Amino acid sequence: MERHASCHCGKLVLRCTGEPSKVSLCHCFDCQRRTGSLFSVAAFFPRDRVAVTAGEAKAFTRPSASGRDVSFHFCLECGSSLWWEPDRLPHLIGVAAGAFADRDFPMPEQAVWSEQGHAWLDLPLVAHPRNPVKAAPSK
Repeated sequence: MERHASCHCGKLVLRCTGEPSKVSLCHCFDCQRRTGSLFSVAAFFPRDRVAVTAGEAKAFTRPSASGRDVSFHFCLECGSSLWWEPDRLPHLIGVAAGAFADRDFPMPEQAVWSEQGHAWLDLPLVAHPRNPVKAAPSK
């Protein structure tokens, strides 16, 4: 499976191969500000399965809601935020799910930072007040 994600003007394009490792919806205030919407939906792919096939991007790095840095890459022409690299998940790249423009794209499996979500928004997802805590490996 190969999918292509592009910015609003189409000058910046990513190729993502295989299925996403996870698809997640985020309600944090930072994602709300970044998207101008009530939440963000990210498709996370292993780094080696994502490649820029057209255009140039500029990066903006800031601390995330979880306190770890995240670098957002956006189109120099239209400013669309197309992908991000979270220090919390260094093996993955998050790609804006809407940038695939695919109505059959997989549904998010979870919602994170639901404590910052709008009270009237009710979604059929497993919701975590913040980022889920990974269990320690069993011995």
